[in-house]
Amino acid sequence: MNSLGFDKAPAATRIVVAMSGGVDSSVTAALLAEQGYDVVGVTLQLYDHGAAVGRKGACCAGQDIYDAHRVAEKIGIPHYVLDYESKFSQSVMDDFADSYLRGETPIPCVRCNQSVKFRDLLAVAKDLGAEALATGHYVRRVMGPNGPELHRARDAGRDQSYFLFATTREQLEFLRFPLGELTKPETRALAERFNLPVAAKPDSQDICFVPDGDYASVVNKLRPGAIDPGDIVDGTGNVLGRHEGIIHFTVGQRRGLNIGDRDGENNEPLYVVRLDAAKKQVIVGPKPALAQTQVALRNLNWLGEGADGEIDVTVRLRSAQPPVQARFRLEEAGGRVTLDEPAFGVAPGQAGVLYQGDRVLGGGWITAA
Repeated sequence: MNSLGFDKAPAATRIVVAMSGGVDSSVTAALLAEQGYDVVGVTLQLYDHGAAVGRKGACCAGQDIYDAHRVAEKIGIPHYVLDYESKFSQSVMDDFADSYLRGETPIPCVRCNQSVKFRDLLAVAKDLGAEALATGHYVRRVMGPNGPELHRARDAGRDQSYFLFATTREQLEFLRFPLGELTKPETRALAERFNLPVAAKPDSQDICFVPDGDYASVVNKLRPGAIDPGDIVDGTGNVLGRHEGIIHFTVGQRRGLNIGDRDGENNEPLYVVRLDAAKKQVIVGPKPALAQTQVALRNLNWLGEGADGEIDVTVRLRSAQPPVQARFRLEEAGGRVTLDEPAFGVAPGQAGVLYQGDRVLGGGWITAA
């Protein structure tokens, strides 16, 4: 077996590497090329590259495509750029806008992995005769008794398993994650050893198609005229103020409520408790009103074995939050999570990702709390 689990020499094993132009995917390609694999680099142009030239923190456009090409030249592998702008717009950007208009808080990076990268690009890799598609994600693919399993990365601070919960069993058979056992400093050191032109390039920070974190302007551009003002109300329906569109809010938000001096009874701070898209209302309340112990998940992707009755798990409800103890039950429409302790700021549109130890059992989209 070679290092990627194939019973053949690396030189006889073609691997397509998804190259975004960043350090992680560049080191992935360089590592596999050094090990003697038949590496082919593929970069996806996902949105108008002209608008992203010179923009820091972007990916998959403009400067990043150029950087991926320079890396491929440096390590001596073929490199192809595929125009996926239309696919990305339909599968990711449109869903992003519509989710906000429904009063949800979407995660477009999950949608991108779920559709464009692990569906469309994976099909391209197979068409190119590849044995696997390798990416620069910090996550581990571990062989278990029933096939490959998805596990957290060794570097907990870089772990990206939350964003890959929608990876299917079939996709996991074909995917490889060479950086899963590395820390970010180790990856940077490898980039320097390979003398890659992106060795000092900063990590991308924002969502690639959302400049400066201005979600509202992107939604307004994608859905002109769809953003309506409405009322900010308390739990009993009393109007406390006005807003310029529910897309400006997320469950758990405290700042920017624009309700004047009103700060709740006994002067307690008020938070966004719920968004009602049909009524165009932002419902606010004190922090205890945010407490949730029951979370329903839809469109569940299950990577574990059978789950009869309730099983003990840990669940991550937002990417920046640590997993918490819970019990999970599979249901016909998805699944239900019962938290051991109340969680605050559980937002529809985010993901609930389930773990047992380091293993990802699966996850789904939070639909109600």
